[in-house]
Amino acid sequence: MARAMTLAAARSDRQRAQRAAAISSPQPTDLLAWYDRHRRTLPWRAPAGRRADPYRVWLSEIMLQQTTVKVVEPYYARFVARWPDFAALAAAPLDDILKAWAGLGYYARARNLHACARAIVERHGGQMPASEAKLRELPGIGRYTAAAIAAIAYQQPATPVDGNIERVIARLYAVGSPLPAAKPEIFRLAQALTPQRRPGDFAQAMMDLGATICTPKTPACAFCPWSGDCAAHRRGEADSYPRRTPKREGALRRGAAFVVRRADGFVLVRARAAKGLLGGMTEVPTTEWATNFAEADAFSYARRLFSPLPGGERSASADKIGGSRVRGKERRNSATSVPPHPDPLPTGEREIAWRRLAGIVRHVFTHFPLELTVYCADVAAATSAPNGTRWVALQDLSGEALPSLMRKVVAHALDGSARAPLKSGKDRP
Repeated sequence: MARAMTLAAARSDRQRAQRAAAISSPQPTDLLAWYDRHRRTLPWRAPAGRRADPYRVWLSEIMLQQTTVKVVEPYYARFVARWPDFAALAAAPLDDILKAWAGLGYYARARNLHACARAIVERHGGQMPASEAKLRELPGIGRYTAAAIAAIAYQQPATPVDGNIERVIARLYAVGSPLPAAKPEIFRLAQALTPQRRPGDFAQAMMDLGATICTPKTPACAFCPWSGDCAAHRRGEADSYPRRTPKREGALRRGAAFVVRRADGFVLVRARAAKGLLGGMTEVPTTEWATNFAEADAFSYARRLFSPLPGGERSASADKIGGSRVRGKERRNSATSVPPHPDPLPTGEREIAWRRLAGIVRHVFTHFPLELTVYCADVAAATSAPNGTRWVALQDLSGEALPSLMRKVVAHALDGSARAPLKSGKDRP
């Protein structure tokens, strides 16, 4: 009897161990079977059984970084129609690419896109390399993008891990460490799951699972092919994974933006520096964005923007700020006035009547929030653009490389009818 009980206990232990092993070892074949039935139809995704186009895979992966499929789809369609391959994109002027990218955000991606296309043409004869190592040598391609291209376009057993896949893995194995510290552990677990067979489909299946089933909030666990293998689901804690270290928000920066309209319907713009935040994009003139910004800085900048102006004589509004005349020394006349500056304008220069608009334009970048005060002015049709700026017809603004922040500023400054050409969108550095 005792021997029989011992054997039964041992058999029970083995069965429990086998069940535990099965639970902790999700099978790639289960996910691939689910993917074959439920794969998303995406404009850059090759039909089942067809080889993916490396150019389209690369372009879509760059666009999808920190951006949703819904936002990317129209941009992708326009890019492919206009620049169908690496050679066409490499030959395009960077300014055209920035204009086509405007509103998609994280503008360094557009600059890297152009640089990468040129590198592929110049170094690789217009053919994208297949190895992860060679891919990572190209501008704008990091570990995730290199792995995604290698797996999807070249069927190599590479392991791309984006935000969707991080979430799937963190829940599947109940990874207790918070992100971003958990990234190496999550990558190792994902890599162990990657199959030799159909690695491209597996990578896309992981992406689809995270995007449609294992969503950030209220995941649809009942429809997940791995629900029986998911540690977080078994605990009833899927919503609490992945763990995250709270982000520290950057300090608020402030500044002023200046919207100048010419009498013939043109608006003053300039190009930002090629490198840095919103590099190479179009903007209306602004002060620096600083934590210690003062309104007096806005007035000083405004005075310098058109100083000196052509024309010689002072205009009828030469002593007028914010709509009120000033006699003798300048004074503060209202809450909507540009703050006075202590130094008089040199004789013969013309002063602009700036109006400070009520309210402010708020925007949040990845690392800091921003508040801009907006000032407007109207000038004569013959007014020349100051150095480093140019005039653009109002109706042509929608074709400029205006980031969403600047679209907000211009829309805030113009009346309802003038806002029509501008399109809203999220803005990212």
